Amino acid sequence: MRPAPIQPEPLPARSPVNIHNEWDPLEEIIVGSLEGMVIPPWEPGMAGPMYEPHFPLFKTQGGKPWPAELARKAEQELEGLARVLEAEGVKVRRPAKVDWSKNFSSPDWSSPSGLGAANPRDSLLVIGNEIIETPMAWRSRYFETLAFKPLLKEYWAAGAGWISAPRPQLHDDLYEKDFVQPKKGELGKFVINDHEPIFDAADVIKCGRDIFMGLSSTCNHAGVEWLRRYLRDRHGDTYRVHELLFDDQHPMHIDATFYPLAPGKLLVHPERVVKVPEIFKDWDVFRAPEPHIPDEHPLYFSSKWMNLNVLMLDEKRVIATQGEERTLELLKKKGFEPIPIPFWNFNNFGGSFHCATLDIRRQGSLQSYF
Repeated sequence: MRPAPIQPEPLPARSPVNIHNEWDPLEEIIVGSLEGMVIPPWEPGMAGPMYEPHFPLFKTQGGKPWPAELARKAEQELEGLARVLEAEGVKVRRPAKVDWSKNFSSPDWSSPSGLGAANPRDSLLVIGNEIIETPMAWRSRYFETLAFKPLLKEYWAAGAGWISAPRPQLHDDLYEKDFVQPKKGELGKFVINDHEPIFDAADVIKCGRDIFMGLSSTCNHAGVEWLRRYLRDRHGDTYRVHELLFDDQHPMHIDATFYPLAPGKLLVHPERVVKVPEIFKDWDVFRAPEPHIPDEHPLYFSSKWMNLNVLMLDEKRVIATQGEERTLELLKKKGFEPIPIPFWNFNNFGGSFHCATLDIRRQGSLQSYF
């Protein structure tokens, strides 16, 4: 007699994953880790977003550990962020340990090492109750979601959606040969073309039914179109995906350029955002002030404008960088309640509070804010 088939348990009424915007009350979040993070090896995708003074470091030291003191200071700040979040009532999750120093390859290329799991915002996109693994532009980041697989499996088992965008080939044909970084005013010049869909999750910012994606050297038209079609096929006309273009000489990610902080309030970069989309005509649009971060900070992956890269705990409370006094004053003036935390040392490793975290669950439901 054949055994009866196993009946799956019914899914819970409430998914452990629920994200519709950047500001609903935060309940659970993933905070990255610098453990084992290595210097990324030079590859063609880095020619667009990276800063030329650091090119020699990637070309000669790629795959090696970061200077211990730099990493220690950054890790201390990351641990401090986790403690503050917990003190504010947020459940904090952390990635698994991975040996990022191992080399790996595809039939088309090889990478001397990975990179790390400091910035979970890049490889995982959360929309509604679903997590999407993104098709990232750097070969060294091809297996970055391995650090988050235990959490992804847990969320999926508890009822969350989980899918991976098409795994990119990252063939040489994707990258523009002899690429020269754009000058100011030279919009739309990127190191990647539309050979295949490419985007990092940090190229996406969520505003309820409206999702904004910034074209960059880590996000192409094909990537925007893939997400647009996927959401349309799955949810009909629920979502509207908007493609944005900025005046950025090192274009990579949207969250230090264009950031809807709360309903009716949009923070933008003072120079990169040439024109605010018409859809925001009734919003209070305010431009970020000049950052305070000292010149001696190397900022291997980013510009000084990490003062825009904040993390909303709800529509009022916002985690922002201690020492960025002009930004803190602006936030207060606009009705927010800043929680200043030291983070300049972490800025050296690829971002700030929004980059170093990934929202998993916020209270609230899907709405339109326009």
